[in-house]
Amino acid sequence: MMSGKYLFKIFSFVLLLFSFFFRFTPVFFRNFLWQLSSPFEGYLALSLRYLILRSFLWSKCGDNIFIGKNVVIKNFDGLSLGSNISIHANSYIDAAGGVYIGDEVSMAHNSSIVSFEHTWGDIYTPIKYNPTKLKGVYIGSDVWIGCGVRVLAGSQIKERTVIAAGAVVRGPLVANGVYAGVPAKKVKDIL
Repeated sequence: MMSGKYLFKIFSFVLLLFSFFFRFTPVFFRNFLWQLSSPFEGYLALSLRYLILRSFLWSKCGDNIFIGKNVVIKNFDGLSLGSNISIHANSYIDAAGGVYIGDEVSMAHNSSIVSFEHTWGDIYTPIKYNPTKLKGVYIGSDVWIGCGVRVLAGSQIKERTVIAAGAVVRGPLVANGVYAGVPAKKVKDIL
């Protein structure tokens, strides 16, 4: 069986051509197709999601990106993706404050990245209606994000880093390490 990376190489020209033309289709139609393909992980559904992703991001989107089933991406305008990325099933990304993901990154199932924080400073307004504060998220190259990880606004995950399952990342993490816990703390060096 051929790998996704190899198949992408074979069909990359066709995918890029189709994604270019997808840019000129209405946003509501692309969103409809994303939702239609969302519950499936066959090659057709994966290709369609890549085409739609590429049409929204165009110059901020690398090659060979796997978007698993039921992945939710909000605020495409704030998202920038490198190449050889996998975002597995049931993950959530909200790029309102900006999210950058480098090359060779894997985000396991049921993980989330949010780039904003809720505020509660206005005591005369219910908390859910208080304004949000936008804070970008940076994820360097060669990062593995385990299942169920939460990456919070303002986080910076440097290159060659592993985030253990269930961890909550907040703030900057140093490169070349394994992080675990709530909040995520370095538990091991990677050489």
